[in-house]
Amino acid sequence: MLAATYLAGQVVVHLLKGKIYRRNTIDQMAIVGPQSLLIVLLTASFVGMVFTIQVARELVAFGTANMVGGMLALTLTRELGPVLTAVVVAGRVGSAFAAEIGTMKVTEQIDALYILKTDPVDYLVIPRVIACGVMMPILTLLCLVAAILGGLIIAVNLYDIPRSIYIDSVQDFLTIWDLCSGLTKSV
Repeated sequence: MLAATYLAGQVVVHLLKGKIYRRNTIDQMAIVGPQSLLIVLLTASFVGMVFTIQVARELVAFGTANMVGGMLALTLTRELGPVLTAVVVAGRVGSAFAAEIGTMKVTEQIDALYILKTDPVDYLVIPRVIACGVMMPILTLLCLVAAILGGLIIAVNLYDIPRSIYIDSVQDFLTIWDLCSGLTKSV
């Protein structure tokens, strides 16, 4: 725990210095973003479908089927979308980052960076932190869209909720503030 806190402090200090390895950062952004997109979209669409199955049945029974899309959109935007995306990205990308840096430590490549007068935090950690900070809001937004579309498929085909009512519900419930807070949480 102490080592993680120390590393987080180093990251903040190094970010404030502003020394960024741009090429390495762009490479890491490609790993975090486009290479994670398929699994994020697939997971989100199924979560949207399952959520709609669970919620729509109850709302239809109470005669409030016109709220299904809005409830899904609010839940995903405020809490579930950022958390779901973070878990998927942490599982896919976080483990790859840990394995790569662990291998570099074992094969003494990190020691070689010190010998070359390159700070490993600047070269290895900062690009990954920036890549995650930039790509997570984008992935979260795409996650939200995929989950709402997955919910739409279920609402229309399984519960006979008209597409226009579902979409109107999403528009009525969702505000810009909800989107902004959800994207901020994703960072």
